[in-house]
Amino acid sequence: MKRKPFHLILFLVLSFNLNLSGQVTFIIDSIPDYTPPADFLYIAGDFNGWNPGDINHKLYKNDDGLWETILDGFPDGITLEFKFTRGGWGTVEKGPGGEEIANRSYTFGNDSTEHIIIYNWADAGGPGESTAAWNVSVMDENFYMPQLDRERRIWLYLPPGYDSTDMSYPVLYMHDGQNLFDEVTSFAGEWEVDETLNELASQGYQVPIVVGIDNGGIYRIDELTPYYNEEYEGGGQGDEYMAFVVETLKPHIDASYRTLPDRENTGIIGSSLGGLISTYGALKYQDVFSKSGPFSPAYWINYDSIWNFVAEAGMQDEIRFYQNTGQHEGDEYIGMMYMMEDSLKKAGFNQVASKVIIGGQHNEQTWRDDFAEAYLWLFVSYANNVEDIMSYKPLIIYPNPVKDRLLLKNIELAADDHVRIIDSSGRVVNEFTNTMITSEIVVNNLKSGSYILIVRKSGELFTGRFIKL
Repeated sequence: MKRKPFHLILFLVLSFNLNLSGQVTFIIDSIPDYTPPADFLYIAGDFNGWNPGDINHKLYKNDDGLWETILDGFPDGITLEFKFTRGGWGTVEKGPGGEEIANRSYTFGNDSTEHIIIYNWADAGGPGESTAAWNVSVMDENFYMPQLDRERRIWLYLPPGYDSTDMSYPVLYMHDGQNLFDEVTSFAGEWEVDETLNELASQGYQVPIVVGIDNGGIYRIDELTPYYNEEYEGGGQGDEYMAFVVETLKPHIDASYRTLPDRENTGIIGSSLGGLISTYGALKYQDVFSKSGPFSPAYWINYDSIWNFVAEAGMQDEIRFYQNTGQHEGDEYIGMMYMMEDSLKKAGFNQVASKVIIGGQHNEQTWRDDFAEAYLWLFVSYANNVEDIMSYKPLIIYPNPVKDRLLLKNIELAADDHVRIIDSSGRVVNEFTNTMITSEIVVNNLKSGSYILIVRKSGELFTGRFIKL
């Protein structure tokens, strides 16, 4: 049975008791004088999956020559969030100085007419300057996607020191490239991936190459969802999009830059629909990806099909999954994130982390604030320059959760063993030398949270996870 999105269920439930004739008319009194005369205007919001080029929500010219649109059929008390575009997030409205603006909102009550001024468009740039770091570049403005017969801008982040060494690096592929590095091109603020990784590098962590793939604007829902969604009349080109990433883009990156091309050094991260395709793509191409970061994944849009796919795909190779969602995103995201964790574990995956971000919402700020922790967890071995944790044998730790001291049930510690504790962000917080090891491991100095324990014993490596109370 196909599941309807949460806001549509809410709409149907309320419709039994509330008036469904609520209507608002939006009239655009003014648009920038540089707006191309042949362009159309669209309204995109939480009522249409934030589709920036939804033909069902295209504005029309009224008798006064002003752009206009009507939203109706919503019950009193429902609040919608929205913005105006010219068909893609690269042309979303901006503020008087070219700055990012908050989502507009409207609460239905009495029928009304709302007059709106649009000051700038994102593609005008305004007076703002690029915020991309020095080691970010646009690899190609029009990289051809043969699987979709389209072109796309591709961004490239190279680690500090790339030009002065002969090192090879892991590669992290990320969706919605407009929002990753540059405030000027972003929809609602940037992730600051470049600043975050540069800061981690300055702290001694190893950082990867990052490839940012712009979303396709009006094609975003189509490309980032593997299955068609009848409610939004779109989706289902996720296979072609992932084939582009794996069969066209990745070979080009590996041939053009010093990469570590194997699956152990290849990851994929995205938010919302990008989170959905990051889970799907990693499962479909388990021989290519060993790390997946679904941020606020929109599993609901392909509700039935995605669960079936997880079960069908099963675990062919271990993958580290780092899921997160904001505290204020609702069960549509939080509940389904945990459902996916259960499904992945049932399929055989053991490295699944799920996090609810306190105070978090469905926006770039939430994803930006959690990016460092996600990276350090997904790439824990590389970031800390330690061996591959995913290949370790399992440890049985007890008590777990633990307050002061823990024991290992399936191995005995000896004087020549080596023990290391890593926190949830990937940092080494405790390390025991040969002379410090006893039958118990003291953890009362650790803060409350989740940790990874690594033991090197007689040439073998063991790992386990524990919770410190």
